[in-house]
Amino acid sequence: MTISQQPAPATADLPLSLQQEFLLLFDTGETTGPFGPHYLIADGWRVHGRVDVDTLELALADVIGQHEALRTSVLRDGEHGQRVLSVTSPKVDVRDLPGVDPADREHRAEELINEIEAGTLDVHDLPLLRATLGRFDETDSVLILTTHHSAADAWSMQIILRDLARSYAQRAAGETPGVGTAPQYREYIAAQHEEADSPPLAAARDYWRDKLAGGRIMVTAADRELAADTVPTTTWHRFVTDAELRSATTALAADTHTSPFMVLLSAFYVLASRWTGSTDLTVPTFTPGRGHGRFQETVGSFFNFVPLRTDLSDAATFRDVVTRTRATCLGAYSHEVPLLHVLQEAPELMASIGPGVVPCLFQVIQPPFVMERERVGDLEYSAVWRRVISQPVGSDMPDGILWSLHLGPSDDIVGAIGFSAHLFDQKTIDDLVDRYLHLLRELLTRPDAALTTIEGGR
Repeated sequence: MTISQQPAPATADLPLSLQQEFLLLFDTGETTGPFGPHYLIADGWRVHGRVDVDTLELALADVIGQHEALRTSVLRDGEHGQRVLSVTSPKVDVRDLPGVDPADREHRAEELINEIEAGTLDVHDLPLLRATLGRFDETDSVLILTTHHSAADAWSMQIILRDLARSYAQRAAGETPGVGTAPQYREYIAAQHEEADSPPLAAARDYWRDKLAGGRIMVTAADRELAADTVPTTTWHRFVTDAELRSATTALAADTHTSPFMVLLSAFYVLASRWTGSTDLTVPTFTPGRGHGRFQETVGSFFNFVPLRTDLSDAATFRDVVTRTRATCLGAYSHEVPLLHVLQEAPELMASIGPGVVPCLFQVIQPPFVMERERVGDLEYSAVWRRVISQPVGSDMPDGILWSLHLGPSDDIVGAIGFSAHLFDQKTIDDLVDRYLHLLRELLTRPDAALTTIEGGR
């Protein structure tokens, strides 16, 4: 009997978090959207050492039992809420990958991750965690964990792998796995309800009402409108910068007391201003949404959609833009709340979105505690975070363009642009990336030059 077939007691019913309510705004049914089978996360780790599949399956069950979000069903038809169900015995999908030269295994591992991510995971087919073990030989593997994005976020994936590695090591050593002490996602939901009438939330809502008055999410025109018979798909275009560009980014961030994200976003503001002709720009980003310190170790959907509004009028130099971006980000961070609160104060924020006109989002990803040659028990784990192979079909997202720049252990910047393939041509994305990178390089080279003398981005 699978979890989805087990009766659930009424006492197990829970309300949704505000993040889950946000996802419902984009709910398009069972085949697409944030509750469709393509809205998933697939992360991989190279594993060195002999992996026992039976022990891995037991450890996987330990993790699913420890984190309720991985065995929770969101109820969207009739009832409105979610239900935590019992744990089951998951299976590991083992795939032998013989004959791959050691020098080519990182590339083959990334190909397998892309293949898994292009697959599906039914939101009703609990538990919402899958494991695939690709074996190059007896002591060299790639472990891919897949979860539905409505149940977990990128931060959660690092927690899941860490707990899986610990449980595997304990079981392999003949020990009883320790019981986790991290709060459950239901406790986060309860905290949201407790804070509903709190003074800090009222102050945050006042901030967003004033900050976003008259503002609209930045949009871009699609190459075409969605045809009635088109099945939406998301393509992921990936690229890599040189080390010099990353070094210059971090150097300017240090010099301006900002962060690489703020510098990279500032360049995006300049690009967006040149292609839209506007100096009042509201660019959305995603934040981890874990401002509550006690939920750093909790698995669930925490990410927040945060609109960053910056006025570039009278900004003479790129350094001026960075300074304004810093002020925008610090204000947003100190007043961060789930988007539903923001929309109640700024109901016209999304009014610019319509048929053939879609949002463009920008984020820089620096995931926490990424494993790099970390030994846990008899196995050594290294995250396959540096993904550079583009894929025509990948994890789904709402219509639009999502820029994701990754700053990991290497000395370059790895970019991933997710875009609605049914709305945009690949050439449009290629041109956009080329314009951004050219402009970024110019701005970093001459941060104090007049913006009017900086070429690129038009």
